[in-house]
Amino acid sequence: MGRGDGSGRIVSPADADDTGAGILHVDMDAFYAAVAVLDDPSLAGKPLIIGSPEGRSVVSSASYEARRYGVRSAMPVSQAMRLCPAAVIVPPRFDRYTALSAQVMDIFREFTPLVEPLSIDEAFLDVRGSRRLWGSPGTIARLLRARVLERTGLVCSVGAAATKHVAKMASTLSKPDGLLIIASADTAAFLAPRPVRAMWGVGPRSAEVLEARGIRTIGDVLQTPRSVLEKALGPAMGERVWHLARGEDAREVSVERIDKSIGHEETFHEDVDDDTVLRAEVRRLADRVGARLRAHDVEAATVAIKVRFADFRTLSRSVTLPEPTAVGQRIGDAALRLLAGIDRSLPVRLIGVRGENLRSSGLMATLWDDDAEWRRVEEALDDASSRFGRGAVTRAALLGAPRAGGSLPSHPRPARSD
Repeated sequence: MGRGDGSGRIVSPADADDTGAGILHVDMDAFYAAVAVLDDPSLAGKPLIIGSPEGRSVVSSASYEARRYGVRSAMPVSQAMRLCPAAVIVPPRFDRYTALSAQVMDIFREFTPLVEPLSIDEAFLDVRGSRRLWGSPGTIARLLRARVLERTGLVCSVGAAATKHVAKMASTLSKPDGLLIIASADTAAFLAPRPVRAMWGVGPRSAEVLEARGIRTIGDVLQTPRSVLEKALGPAMGERVWHLARGEDAREVSVERIDKSIGHEETFHEDVDDDTVLRAEVRRLADRVGARLRAHDVEAATVAIKVRFADFRTLSRSVTLPEPTAVGQRIGDAALRLLAGIDRSLPVRLIGVRGENLRSSGLMATLWDDDAEWRRVEEALDDASSRFGRGAVTRAALLGAPRAGGSLPSHPRPARSD
């Protein structure tokens, strides 16, 4: 789900210059909420929250009407309802989302074989080789939006630019139901006035560091020596911000996907209802998943958890990350948010953490790395484990964590085709 609520929307005129704008970022607008309206038209125009009203559920998505009250994904539903008391809560339907997503991705591939899905509701398309068949990038974007609406009843927003980074920023600004085209010659003028927080991949922590130094816009970044950026953000992140501010993004649209997952599960000797124990186990499992991802030189775009209760009822939840990772800290953070959204009315018999939608680590090598510090720590742990054995070094916070009578040895879920 996008960060915006539709305010400040910018779209291109019909005669916009699309020279060099051969990379499209297509994002379905408030996808889960839009599917709810598609299935029940009486919900149109109402503030919608996709989630469960029970327990400690979190918001999976929200309509633009609800977002204008400050409702955001991953927010506790209880908090969202305080912000927007008139909101209608709609339970998620993941099977329906998956089916519609597959239909949308098939439509994208009618225009170009170079489609890189980022998540269930967004993808990059390289249409530079499609001009002879379909026309210019702007023409293709308009045809694509019309075809998605005609066949699915859903609307999407499209950003067209010379690079993935700028196309992603453009699609966000065009939401909802818009098209924003940035010709390659206009890239610098487009980027300069945007806030540093609008840069795709610059997280809140990095933005705060920049803003504390008076670097508030991308134009400010352009006026800042590279050495200053590297000192403030670290060498890797500073270098990447320096390049991105200039519209430089070396990544190509990649259709390479490793449709496998890597995970670990823990079966307890005794059923567990202690939240401290469960959270500790999630951290242990996430760290092991991260280590295996790094060993295979891949990163996970999606984090999933599995929870089996004492009555053998089993639930699975997943979330797509802002960018793929092999860092256990990041995987654990996402898994704990998923765990917090499950209403645990019974003790837990088994818990599992899994990384899905794996991609080669090299695909992100030329961009930012908000996880640089944790990555260095965990790679040092990998080295220690290879020398002294797994478990020789672990988190201090886990050393005294209770194990509720112990557990069966955690067992890996082998990489598998989805």
